[in-house]
Amino acid sequence: MCAIKYNFLKLNAKAAMMIKGYFFLSLLFPFVAGANMDVPEAIKAPTAQVAKLTVHAIGDQIYQCVFHSNVYAWQLQAPDAKLFDMKGSVVGNHYSGPIWEYKEGSRIVGRVISKLDVDLGVSIPWLLVEVIAHYGEGMFSNINFINRINTQGGLMPTSLCNTNHLGSEKRINYTADYIFYSAR
Repeated sequence: MCAIKYNFLKLNAKAAMMIKGYFFLSLLFPFVAGANMDVPEAIKAPTAQVAKLTVHAIGDQIYQCVFHSNVYAWQLQAPDAKLFDMKGSVVGNHYSGPIWEYKEGSRIVGRVISKLDVDLGVSIPWLLVEVIAHYGEGMFSNINFINRINTQGGLMPTSLCNTNHLGSEKRINYTADYIFYSAR
């Protein structure tokens, strides 16, 4: 028992967070399947689009301390998240670009066209994203729009960003649901 506890404590913080995330994900999925998938008008995909896939993301928003226009501030660098289907299986990744990559290799690059602050000061905004590039054949080949909804966390760090922290990165946990749309 002591050896197991010691080995667990030796895991770095990232590994421990991922283990906890996967554990809580298994508890979360009964609720995600019934999650509110109503999309507010301000971020709805065009009516000619139909939802093709919905996934749940668990990961981090990565921020970096930068100096710009004589001001120190945390700036979003990239997401780093795993995408899960409603059965709890990893089906893809979401990372810098922003890029969404499906497990068979198809990937898309997006551009935010609309934001909606639903839990201001608590969670990152809900989004409507237009796909601007496609790579590979597969699930994402015909995706045109993406919604990010049901966000939790991911806001910029509240810790100090100054000359002592310039260039440092902070990873902030977040979860969200992503809905992928293609033409009817």
